Amino acid sequence: MRYFLIAAAAVMPALSAAHANGEPTRVRVGLGAQVQPAFVGSDSFEVAPLLDLDTARGTNEFRFKAPDYSFGFPIIDTGAFQFGPALNLAPARKHSDVDGLALHRVKTTIEAGGYANFELSKSFYLHAELLKGLGGHDGVLGDVGADYVWRNGDKYVFSIGPRLLFSDGRYQRAYFGVTPAESLATGLAAYRPGGGIHGLAVASGLSYQFNPTWGMFGYARYERLVGDAADSPIVRSNFGSRDQVSAGVGVNYSFTIGN
Repeated sequence: MRYFLIAAAAVMPALSAAHANGEPTRVRVGLGAQVQPAFVGSDSFEVAPLLDLDTARGTNEFRFKAPDYSFGFPIIDTGAFQFGPALNLAPARKHSDVDGLALHRVKTTIEAGGYANFELSKSFYLHAELLKGLGGHDGVLGDVGADYVWRNGDKYVFSIGPRLLFSDGRYQRAYFGVTPAESLATGLAAYRPGGGIHGLAVASGLSYQFNPTWGMFGYARYERLVGDAADSPIVRSNFGSRDQVSAGVGVNYSFTIGN
């Protein structure tokens, strides 16, 4: 669901801070594959890379991060609370994704904004983020969610939790809207959705270390479109679906930088 260049940009401040403090930094890099909807609201799937990048100072555990969080780094970090910038890259929706129908294309979108994490206990986390599309859909979207976590240091980490997804009208019109001209060309009803809650989801993640160097990670996520998004003629068509499922698995490699 995420891209390596954005991940690298997100962890560079952590690497720089650790270097400035003379601390060794553990880095964990993951690579795998995932299956995800071809576009938001689609009933078809595509295979995409699954990438992960984490850092930890010294012998500290890698900080918990659910698989569907955007990449980010804290500028405020009290231990139990973190706040900072967040980045994501949303893939394009091409004409071929919608059976060649004359629906508008949505370009690849850089989504930038901020996030906040609350560690209520070692087992319970809250997360919220708000992003603005720069190009592409040009909309505003975000989510709030919670995760219950079982872990044994870095040996294994398993998490599961709910999500509430929301977006403005510009985002929803990009993916779920049908203009009058598109209606004439495709036979779909014209549709102009507004903003609001567009999805409910549950996400789970797992990482497991075989040894200090090698491990595996994976995730599964189910999302149900609701509200204006669920009523879209695109979602209701024979190439759309209210049910959005994605899953992936990969291998990670850990190494240390510094003393």
